[in-house]
Order: sequence, then C-alpha cells, then structure tokens
Amino acid sequence: MEYFTEEHSKLLLSKEWLVKVDAQTSKPYLFKFYSSSVDLTCCFVITDTKTTWAEVLNSKQFARRWRECNENISSPFLDDDAEEAWRTRHLEILSRAHTLGTVSDLSFELVESKTADLAFELGCDTFKWRWDAIFVGHKTSADILSQHLIMPLISVNHLAFSTPNAVGDLGEDDLEKAIDKIGRTARRTVDTHIKNALSKPRLATTLRRMTAVFNFISDLPKITIANEATPPQPREPTPKLSAQIEPSRSTGGYVTSVSTADTTGDLKSEAKSLRRQSPITADVDIGSATESESEGHRPTLGNREFRDRPPTATGQHSVTAAASPVPSKAPSPTPSGAQSRTATRLPLSSDTDSSPIRPAKKKLRPSPTSDEDSEEERKKLAAQIRSGAASIRGTRQPLRRAGRRF
Repeated sequence: MEYFTEEHSKLLLSKEWLVKVDAQTSKPYLFKFYSSSVDLTCCFVITDTKTTWAEVLNSKQFARRWRECNENISSPFLDDDAEEAWRTRHLEILSRAHTLGTVSDLSFELVESKTADLAFELGCDTFKWRWDAIFVGHKTSADILSQHLIMPLISVNHLAFSTPNAVGDLGEDDLEKAIDKIGRTARRTVDTHIKNALSKPRLATTLRRMTAVFNFISDLPKITIANEATPPQPREPTPKLSAQIEPSRSTGGYVTSVSTADTTGDLKSEAKSLRRQSPITADVDIGSATESESEGHRPTLGNREFRDRPPTATGQHSVTAAASPVPSKAPSPTPSGAQSRTATRLPLSSDTDSSPIRPAKKKLRPSPTSDEDSEEERKKLAAQIRSGAASIRGTRQPLRRAGRRF
C-alpha cells in the first residue's frame, strides 16, 4: 500500500465531496475518490471534519481487493491483456459508485480491521467494496480540511451573500461565471478575500447565530445588516480626594481638613520670600512700625537711663528693636492653625512698595569689651553732653502718618 502524499491531494481537488452516515453512531463522514484509467490506480480520503484518513491503491492492490470482497462472483485470472481489460472495467464500476447519483444507493457500514485505522464497507446488489484507511497525521489532516473544505466554503458563502440574485435561482452558466470570477480574485489575494468575505455584517452575524444555534446557546445573537461601529472610549481615571475628614475638638463634629502637604508648601513659599528680603528693608519696616506706635516717647538728653546705656552699633539697634516687645499695643489673638505662619511673618509698612530702599550704612566699630574702656567712653560722652558740643540721636526712622510719608 502506498502512502498518501500531496500529489494525491492535488488529484482530489477536482472531485466532489460525498457523504455517508453511520447508522449505529449517527456520525456523518465526508469522502472523495479519484481513479486513473492510465495506470489503473485509485486514491481515497475520508474525514469526520476533525480527523482525516486516506488510502492509495495501485493496479495489483485494486485487483486483489476486488477479488477478496467479491468471492462469490467469478473472477478468473487471465493473460496480461485480458487482466488489464478486466481491471479497467471494474475500476470504472467503482468510480461510478463514488458519484453523487450513485453513492446514495450504496450501503455504508464500519467494520473492524487489524491493519487499518478506519475500515468500512460499501455495497449494493451487484458488488461490494472495502476501504482500509490510515490516519494521515495532524498537519496533513489540517491542510486537507483547509484546502478542500474550509476555504471553498468561505468563498461560496461570500458569493451567496454578495450576489444580488439568489444563488439557487441562477442558471448553470451564470453560476459558473460568478464562481470563476470570485475564485480568480480570491487566489490572487487570499488575505483580502477572506477579510472582505467575513467582515460583512450579514455574513458574520449569520455565522455567529448559526454557531450559537448549533451549540445549544440559549441567548441567541441577532443578525444585523449594517455596521454598528462604536469607537472604544478610554475610561477616565477617578479623581483622588486630598481632603480628609477629622473629628473637631471644639464641636465634636466632623470637619474637612486640608492635607498637610498644602500647608507645608505655603510655609516654604513664605520662607523663601523672607530670605529674598534684604536686612535693611526689614530694619526700616520694623523701626517705622515701632516709631509710629510709640511716637512722643523719644529718649531725651536728661534721661538717666539713656545716659547709662552703652553705645551700640547700628546693626545691633535694629536687632534690639525687632526683639523688644511693643508695650502700647497688645497682640491680637490668632487661630491656633495660623500661629506658625504669623510667627515667621514680619510686619511690613503699607507704603513699602512705593518707598525706595535706603542704601546700606557702614557698620560702627564694635564696642570695647573691657571695663576700663567702657568707663572712659561713658565719661567722654557725659562731657560732650554737658558742653553741648555733640548731641546723640538714634537712627532716624521714617514716620507713617495717615498713609503718607514725610
């Protein structure tokens, strides 16, 4: 027995599919048959749409199989010419039996075989025949099903759904022309042909509904004619809430508090603005506020406390003015949440933006540290005050009256 090859598969491309059903299992089988009158060979392929089996017989094997299946019929061995004529005549009988008009009259029965993977017998009143098919393998089986069954069915369905007239109403000539036209187009660009055939809504939804019905799906999908294109829209992310609900200590209820990240950012921005401000501007602003609040209480020459106070540098005077509390005006109560901000913020004058920044003054020499030097300095200062030769005045500060500067 010869093996089934690709050449045998090509010989079967022009043959029609025949169908027989096993009466015991109710399982359908599709098969094709090819015979050659030149070398008196034949080949056969059968499938259940999942697995494929095949058998190839040469002239001697065919004659031996026929005599085994028909022992009751006289089949004598003849000379070479008579034997060849006998084989040709009986091969023609077998070929006519594997046609659409005759196969329905044949009986079909699966039988056991010691050498074949699938064996069955075909018979009628005049003769009997047995096929001992062998499994061709998974790859060859898939190729045969795709080339002989699946691709032709896709093209035929495309023709049935794209033709304006019903395929059943077309004549033989018109149907052949339509099939030839679609087949020539399909074999040039197979990918485009399959895409166009299965992308049509009517055909695609028809196959979908047929698949659902065939596999007992309860919720059957509908058949649509036009495309219902709905572009996919990305899902918008859900915004995250930065506020947290915390219980209030005063009222006992729940209040919404801003996250600490926002407060920290505000404090950092204020600290940067204070760093950019020059010390001279801060000194002028602090002094102007102190002078406006405590106007009329300047130190006089006869004041003992002023005479006993040691002289200090200009820079030290500004630091002292900023650190000393203002007795005339009590600080207003501020909320606990804003104390940290108020503590780092210096009082600014209302016309700071309009007034020019004073140039930096030269720093005085640091005061002597020893007791003897400080005593001499005080005596010199007292003598100058008595003689009126010099008058000691503090750093002159700008005045703020009614929002205007004089």
